Amino acid sequence: MRRVKLDRIDRRILRDLQTDGRMTNVELARRAGISAPPCLRRVRALEEAGFIRGYHADINPEALGFGVTVFAQVGLSSQAELDLKKFEDLVKDWPLVRECNMLAGETDFLLKIVAEDWDAYQRFLTTRLTAAPNVSHVKSALAIRTSKFDPGVPIDTEIGDLPDEEEEE
Repeated sequence: MRRVKLDRIDRRILRDLQTDGRMTNVELARRAGISAPPCLRRVRALEEAGFIRGYHADINPEALGFGVTVFAQVGLSSQAELDLKKFEDLVKDWPLVRECNMLAGETDFLLKIVAEDWDAYQRFLTTRLTAAPNVSHVKSALAIRTSKFDPGVPIDTEIGDLPDEEEEE
């Protein structure tokens, strides 16, 4: 990793790109208070260091016919690492599953699943999820609406005012 400690400018760049990944480098540099060439170098360094994993469009699920979102709590019969990994690998092949999080506690995994309608979800549940090896139980919770959707993490631009390395500003 080229840069481990982030300065205020790096954090501002990350925050602004997280809000609008299509922002031009010129606009990004203006907001960060630096010129475009060092801004582009910083963005590339943040990408190389793994802070920026990619750029994505925020697609409206309903516009594409996905009117149902379900959070499924999945319990496995075995929590051996090999069995956990096998389940994670299986889930990667299910397009309706948009997120898969392993949890500590009573539930082993929390899945975010999108489907066209409730019937489509039930078909997925019975033919894929509950039929999967090692799945002992599934508890489904239908999302009524989303009142907040902030992808990423909160980024405080006031932390880390001193850069680790000197850069042209």
